Amino acid sequence: MEFRAIPPAAAAELQRESSRDGRRDVCIHGIFSDRLEQDLAPLRLRFGEGLAGSIERLGFKAKVGEKLTLQRLDGPLGGIVLVGLGAAPEQSVEGLRRAAAMAAKAAQECVPRQVTLDLQTGGFAAELALRSQVEAYRLALFRDQRFKSEADTTPLPELVSVAAATTDQALIERALSTCAGVELARELVAAPPNVVTPAFLAETARELAQSFGLTLKLLEREDCARLGMGAYLGVAACSDSPPKFIHLTYRPPGEVHRRLVLVGKGLTFDSGGYNLKVGNAQIELMKYDMGGCGAVLGAARGLAELKPSGVEVHFISATCENMISGAGLHPGDILTASNGRTIEVNNTDAEGRLTLADALVYASGLEPDALVDLATLTGACVVALGDELAGLWSPDDVLARQLLGSAKAAGEGLWRMPLRSSYKDGLKSQLADIKNTGPRAGGSITAALFLRDFVGQGIPWAHLDIAGPVWSDKGRATDPAGASGYGVRTLMDWVLSQAS
Repeated sequence: MEFRAIPPAAAAELQRESSRDGRRDVCIHGIFSDRLEQDLAPLRLRFGEGLAGSIERLGFKAKVGEKLTLQRLDGPLGGIVLVGLGAAPEQSVEGLRRAAAMAAKAAQECVPRQVTLDLQTGGFAAELALRSQVEAYRLALFRDQRFKSEADTTPLPELVSVAAATTDQALIERALSTCAGVELARELVAAPPNVVTPAFLAETARELAQSFGLTLKLLEREDCARLGMGAYLGVAACSDSPPKFIHLTYRPPGEVHRRLVLVGKGLTFDSGGYNLKVGNAQIELMKYDMGGCGAVLGAARGLAELKPSGVEVHFISATCENMISGAGLHPGDILTASNGRTIEVNNTDAEGRLTLADALVYASGLEPDALVDLATLTGACVVALGDELAGLWSPDDVLARQLLGSAKAAGEGLWRMPLRSSYKDGLKSQLADIKNTGPRAGGSITAALFLRDFVGQGIPWAHLDIAGPVWSDKGRATDPAGASGYGVRTLMDWVLSQAS
């Protein structure tokens, strides 16, 4: 799929070109409900008075989420799609994304060679408007057909975005690199656990390193044992698939001004261990428990392609499975993490924080300027925030504001949650330094407090619990049903904002 941007004045000439070379194209126009006649006026001049009659007859009012497709059987123009934007004063970037996603799906029904997209973006910051449209359009058309015996081979059409304020191709390239990272994360998270194993994730990291000039350090079980990673290896002991500790590094050309570390939870399958997932736990979906790792690897792919200057980025994941075996973790076991902290395991289904504990200790040893972890960590966060928002915990106000700003710019829902220190009393153990779970109430808060114990003193740190938005049963505007690739866009925007 190709993408380019043109100024509004060039849109009419583009249609004339289509007429000359015989293409069947689709024109998509955003229409405001409070400017219906005004917005339709230039379309009448361009496509004829019959257009107005058709719109009136079909009752199009340009409400948010409303669309009207008018297919033509004659001439090169395959169709006209009108997308409702609602009232102009209420338009938002998120609304722009939803409109672009809806437009993409509507245009695809016409099977065009080229799509001209004009969503009236003059009221938005130029860079954000163009990026948002391109990302939403491409991500809405994502198709994962790897495991289908009969794939849909219909080519996706070229997108020509009518950009009111900028046609900078570099912005489009940034958006496409971001989309490539999101698509990698989606494919990793969606794939079945007999495909995406710890070894598969390690091989993916190796391919990224070779393709994009990253450095890969891969720690095997014996390497992790020498580093004292007892918490991580305690979880990994349950599986016949050996653990793989992934450490990818992007180093920019020239001087480094900031060192950032991204840590992703990498449980390729979570049975719950002896605290087996039962009832409505949807154990078959526990393949997405490596969504944090998927986001981190997706961000690595996108950032390595863009090559930001001045910022060194480390991508880390302690990958393994949480299974059941005679050699596996018992409820009541005591593990020793690599910083010497002892952990009483009162729930084997709270395994992700055990793997993250050693990953955070390792990451802290890199002495980063900021450290962010992402994890499908708790069901409690989903209960609190639903499936459209991730939770953010951080004792650092500056880092929290940066991440919230990047999430907003990227179109990913993120909400800051309290890190209430008094709740840590629920993690007290009679035998060890800490338990791995506290009481049911405030479960996502105590999970974040547990992780904080393994972050080096003075390091700005944030924890993102992405258990809700990493997966959607029915799909959302830009996301298909299934894996969303959540986190890639926020991470990339944040890292790029730190570049010099």
